[in-house]
Amino acid sequence: MKVKPKAERASSLFRYIEDLQGDLPWGSFLDAGTGTHSMGWISTLATTRWTAVSGAEAHAIQVRDAMESIRRPQDRIVVGNWADGEMLREERYDTVLADYLLGAIEGFAPYFQQHLFARLRQHVGRRLYVVGLEPYVTTYPRSEAGKIVSAIGRFRDACLLLAGERPYREFPLQWVIANLSASGYRVIAQRRFAIRYKQRFVDSQIDMANMRLNRMKDGSLAEALKRNGENLRQRALDHISANGEIAYGHDYVIAAEPR
Repeated sequence: MKVKPKAERASSLFRYIEDLQGDLPWGSFLDAGTGTHSMGWISTLATTRWTAVSGAEAHAIQVRDAMESIRRPQDRIVVGNWADGEMLREERYDTVLADYLLGAIEGFAPYFQQHLFARLRQHVGRRLYVVGLEPYVTTYPRSEAGKIVSAIGRFRDACLLLAGERPYREFPLQWVIANLSASGYRVIAQRRFAIRYKQRFVDSQIDMANMRLNRMKDGSLAEALKRNGENLRQRALDHISANGEIAYGHDYVIAAEPR
């Protein structure tokens, strides 16, 4: 449910982080909300060691399998929850990455977002990088592209709720900056990146929603929702066919250092 397809968007965000890092050594690295894409990037960096944290064991296994051939003896994958104050107790890292972690943590520690950066503060030795997504599900844009993306997000989240799951909850750039400042950091850089959605995004979101609908006991409701989803899919693909993309929304990157 991280809404980033992924290679093109992730690479531009990670390149910006590399530019911000400059000649500063990466040193020990904490991927605070790991995934195969972030770890694929981290594995290319000159780190002395890395720790990758996942809230779900199945996800951690996926990362483990993807990194198995290049994982060093000093590297490790941890399954845990940042709401647990004992996790990684007294461990400190030169570089910490929170890659779409703020939105994702809703599924593991609801309402913990306001405490997340204060919780990570003890682990940040030198630099924290935050990657996030400007909220779009609760907006009602005027542009056709915006209407399509928001409608897909609302459809996806409705299906997740009906399946008994928690949708991710994103927070805007300015909220993150204010929370970082209140949590003991000094923000040193920030940048927003325009999003250009392609067919991969559309299919991944509709298909993921359909998987949840297959578990619903009310078959007639599930079928009605599936029809709605397929109508959304076709509307989005028609827009992509005519425009080459769905241009709407922003990712952002923030760099911060402990005060």
